[in-house]
Amino acid sequence: MQAKSHGSQRAAPSTETCPLSDGRTLAYAVAGDEDGTPVVAHHGTPGSRLFASLLADAAAEAGVRLVVPDRPGYGRSSPPSEDRSWRDWRGDLAALLDAESVDQAGVVGFSGGGPFALAAGANDRVRRVGLVSAVVPPADVGLVRLSRIPLAVRVLFRLSSAYASVAGPDAVVGQYTDREVSAAVSQAVAADFHEALRRGARAVARENRWFGSEWPGIGRPSAAVRAWHGTRDENAPLSGVRDLATDSDATLVTAETDHLGTLLDRRSEVLRWAGDT
Repeated sequence: MQAKSHGSQRAAPSTETCPLSDGRTLAYAVAGDEDGTPVVAHHGTPGSRLFASLLADAAAEAGVRLVVPDRPGYGRSSPPSEDRSWRDWRGDLAALLDAESVDQAGVVGFSGGGPFALAAGANDRVRRVGLVSAVVPPADVGLVRLSRIPLAVRVLFRLSSAYASVAGPDAVVGQYTDREVSAAVSQAVAADFHEALRRGARAVARENRWFGSEWPGIGRPSAAVRAWHGTRDENAPLSGVRDLATDSDATLVTAETDHLGTLLDRRSEVLRWAGDT
């Protein structure tokens, strides 16, 4: 892999917006190397464009121009129509790439962003798909099961958000890792969580219902796929990623880490791989 030259770097992620053909707006953050290789990172469930803060320094070091959208219904992005499906994300992503004047990009999906990165990988404008601690449908985890009960997920996250506002950032981080993290990481994870729920938890409930369903007929990515996953991950089953690697040409890299720990340990490696031309 050749080292990239570093161009102009953003001091902090900036928020931009992209109008969509159906009247909705897609908000997104841009960070990293402004002249670098474009990589679109998909936040978790819940998550938001503020996920970029966890990746910005690594992106700049890797020579990557990082783009992190709020998926529909999260943060500042408009909510979608009720009949939305996986296929619709590919159209939103294409509009985002057009808005940023990007012909081709690598994509990364963390946690619940994994299925969206896989869906994006069916587009010929995507070169590589990196998965980190990713959910792979059909998944059978607590939130997926809870999402089958009307309003249950929305009530849970309303309570979780209220508790986290009082208890502080460590209460949010504790949902994803048992390791000690820096104050900066803790604050970034908490900010991402709270921004995700700016419009409520409808998007969280909708995505978890999707995660419990069989993968739709949109095709597996034609792009190269590599997954990084912790053997101690209690948020997203390792079994789903193993099945993906067995059934496709995906490469799986495991480590003795947990959900967020895998991202923190491997973010530079992931972005370098996704942005490699």
